[in-house]
Amino acid sequence: MKLRSSEPFWLVKNGLIDSYPSLDRDIETDILVVGSGITGSLIAHQCVAEGYNTTLVDRREIAHGSSSATTSMLQYEIDTSLYELTEMIGERGALASYRACFDAIDDLGKISREIRSKCGYKKKNSLYFAALKKDVVRLRKEFDAREKHGFPVIWLDPNEIEEQFSLTGTFGGILSSQGGSIDAFCFVHEILKFNQKRGLAIYDKTNLVKSEHNRAGARFTTEYGNLIKARKVVYCTGFESTEMIRDKFVDLLSTYAIVGEVSEDDHSYLSQTVFWNTAKPYDYFRTTDDNRILIGGEDEDFVDTQKRDSLIGEKSVRLEKKLKRLMPTLKFRTDFAWAGTFGETKDGLPYIGEHPNFPSAYFVLGFGGNGITFSVVGMEMVSAMLKGEKHPLDEYFRFRR
Repeated sequence: MKLRSSEPFWLVKNGLIDSYPSLDRDIETDILVVGSGITGSLIAHQCVAEGYNTTLVDRREIAHGSSSATTSMLQYEIDTSLYELTEMIGERGALASYRACFDAIDDLGKISREIRSKCGYKKKNSLYFAALKKDVVRLRKEFDAREKHGFPVIWLDPNEIEEQFSLTGTFGGILSSQGGSIDAFCFVHEILKFNQKRGLAIYDKTNLVKSEHNRAGARFTTEYGNLIKARKVVYCTGFESTEMIRDKFVDLLSTYAIVGEVSEDDHSYLSQTVFWNTAKPYDYFRTTDDNRILIGGEDEDFVDTQKRDSLIGEKSVRLEKKLKRLMPTLKFRTDFAWAGTFGETKDGLPYIGEHPNFPSAYFVLGFGGNGITFSVVGMEMVSAMLKGEKHPLDEYFRFRR
């Protein structure tokens, strides 16, 4: 009997890397980071590097939220195309957003080298291809916008895509020389361990049940009655921020992913590139560092976790069929299948900055398909905020924009 895990691949692959105690006393700290995923770990890394007394807490085990379910593709492309984003917020904001995400991929590589990570960070190309013939017009328009502004892109016709990547049934695409992949779950554990040695206090399984915010700072009570006083708090809580913020600022979606068995076949023609298409919702795939094929997509509106997880089997079959249509000769057997929840904003941009209802707090909410790169951008933005400085992206990533 073939059993498939409904746990995210990264959790099973890596196991419980590190565990930390829950908070069992009252504490005071300069900066409290709430959330131990890729976003929280990067923000904590920045705060420790700048000399702040920093504490990180999470109500789960470390990285057991979205960072365990992510497919960990690194893209500078935002879910909203450059030309469409330009129409929405203007050329300056659109270009600044795209260039920040472009640079974030290299910045993540620098951090990976700094902490001597073994998380499989790897620079790759990115192929954005037309899923339908009617998508070619807008994809060409996107290509022209990126080329005009100096992004390293080339256009591939369907024959060139098939020749280079053995993908059939495409209608052309944009090949970018900036992309990558990483094992985000592993990376989070590595960066937190690195910073714990430099003074970062880490508490998992620490649920904050009460909070008070004022201009002097923030005060929290845990479920066990312990108190945390912080001069500033940075919420890195992803889609769960909707439990706190009453504004309608993000739509929640369920997403699905499968990963195949370790293959003995040569996937080198795929391993240097991450792939995604123009379908709505779009599909995306890549290889892993242990020579598996990972594909994700099949997004739909989030109802609840029970409904989401009940569809894993059905969605897995659909993803397998899509992969088979693209690569009919590929040998693929699903080894792991799982579901996750993520947020989608009206313009594809994150929410990073202050919210008027939460004095002394900042939010770093990197929604969308490139939440990891938004988290890297958030490091620089939070650094400026803590110093009372303006950042060029503040107005584009703010709440109630």
